Amino acid sequence: MEFESTVLTLEVRGAVATLWLDRADARNAMGRSFWQDLPRAAEAVRASSEVRALVIAARGPHFTVGLDLKELGGDLLAGDGSTSPARRNASRYEAVRTMQASINAVADLPIPVIAAVHGYCIGGGVDLICACDIRVASPTAMFSVRETKVAIVADLGTLQRLPRIIGAGHVAELAYTGMDISAERAAAIGLVNRVADDALAEANSLAEQIAANSPLAVQGTKSVLAANDGRTVEQGLEFVANWNTLYLRSHDLHEAMSAFVERRPAEFTGD
Repeated sequence: MEFESTVLTLEVRGAVATLWLDRADARNAMGRSFWQDLPRAAEAVRASSEVRALVIAARGPHFTVGLDLKELGGDLLAGDGSTSPARRNASRYEAVRTMQASINAVADLPIPVIAAVHGYCIGGGVDLICACDIRVASPTAMFSVRETKVAIVADLGTLQRLPRIIGAGHVAELAYTGMDISAERAAAIGLVNRVADDALAEANSLAEQIAANSPLAVQGTKSVLAANDGRTVEQGLEFVANWNTLYLRSHDLHEAMSAFVERRPAEFTGD
């Protein structure tokens, strides 16, 4: 898998890929290179026929402190007057939409994505983990929807995705106050699936369990879950009926039946 970046590293071991936030010296602050390279990394993962699950983790003591305000802060302020307010506003709009598309690239991956969080996970970090399917945290992890503390409305997906993960009251509390919450609190409200002493090992274990299953069935399950948004139960049932009509008779299904009869582990190919 070919991918190069100065702030991200992509590794593949078997059917599991790990995307590392790799700017430890800046506490993995999300600067221009991050927003440019994240969708490229997602596309490299999507293009691989071997990868069946993705883990997102981070080098250094923190997952990420969020948007790199030192690098990007000037973009949020007024320009020098050389262009009209309308043009400056249009430029800011496009910059936000570009960053939104970067997070969407993770959310839109057909394979399951697991976040392994340690240390700070602030602002844009919460946007990123909300785009993942599963979240695991170390006991030292700390989460914050920090934007109101810096006079910004969170605009990269947290306010849209977080209400689908945790209750409305918890969303309001976190988003209005910008408070820090512990891994224990995050688990209690459902922001993370579990707290583990070694979050990365736990995330890898989950990814390997997922990768051992039929890729067609796992990706189909993700598609069906996503299709439930905005649909009634009956419409969702119609969607999954159509899905299975198209994909049920796979070689993987034959392999599953054979492995059951022969009392051996199934070896799925995704065919």
